Amino acid sequence: MNKVQIPNTELRVSQIGLGSALFGSAVSKDDAFRLMDRYADLGGNMIDTAEVYANWLPDVETSVSEKTIGEWMKERGNRNRLVVTTKGAHPRMDTMHIPRLSKAEIREDLEGSLRRLQVEAIDLYWLHRDDASREAGEIIETMNDFVREGKIRYFGCSNWTAERMREAQAYAAERGLQGFVANQMMWSLAAVDKAQLSDPTLVPMDGEMYRLHLESKLAAVPYSSQAQGLFSKWEKGTYDEQDERIAPQYRSGENVARWKRSRRLAAELSLSVNQIVLGYLISQPFPTIPIVGPNNVEQLLDSMSAAEVRLTPEQLAYLEEGEETG
Repeated sequence: MNKVQIPNTELRVSQIGLGSALFGSAVSKDDAFRLMDRYADLGGNMIDTAEVYANWLPDVETSVSEKTIGEWMKERGNRNRLVVTTKGAHPRMDTMHIPRLSKAEIREDLEGSLRRLQVEAIDLYWLHRDDASREAGEIIETMNDFVREGKIRYFGCSNWTAERMREAQAYAAERGLQGFVANQMMWSLAAVDKAQLSDPTLVPMDGEMYRLHLESKLAAVPYSSQAQGLFSKWEKGTYDEQDERIAPQYRSGENVARWKRSRRLAAELSLSVNQIVLGYLISQPFPTIPIVGPNNVEQLLDSMSAAEVRLTPEQLAYLEEGEETG
């Protein structure tokens, strides 16, 4: 699989990242090991996890996803072949309205992740949420302290607005400090109705964020890159923008139209709809590494088959707006 260089780093990551939110919980440890083995066999080297995965589930071991990945890396002896990445600084699940971005809170999460992943340093550490009441510069200083301590190599942000990212990046640039090297946002071919999100702290891609990535070439690492399998579900049965099986943020006539256009383009290019969905992200004019969340090997293989898909700017515009391609 092709590797993507994350700008301003020494990190080369596989074109598609593997999501692990349910590893060790809804996806058993044995099944998670099989998925990670197959992903690595296919050339994948970045497994996306977080301190909070899957703490929202009842009767599940705390931070079990990280523990599962750490056990797998130890058993396989493959840490040096992977880009180890995780996220911290997420609010506690029962107090989502209270941010956790103090240096002590970030340190608590970071050092816990190091223990669970069984590594000495994390290659790419993500701040899972923001705290708009804190100066972005304070947070940048904190993260550079952790770099100097050798606990992390690089850091990124997730669910930060474009305005806050610009503030943080400007502070870092003015002082010669390391800034964010990548951004994780909710982004897929499916349009998101932010007003319908059950978690208001999630931040989808928008026009201003897209301009930031376009101007700076900051790497994008989208989660929900397949919109919870939206278009694939519609491919397998009837479709209805008000279908209650579909997450509310995706229930729209616009997404039905995008699905129909993706079907037409898939037929024209002899690809699957899922390959078009992921190809849409991979083909952007800045480094983009979508995260996929398969529950079985079949789904993994289907997603990984999109790694080589490249669409033209005209095809991207067609998928978004319906303008005819040449």
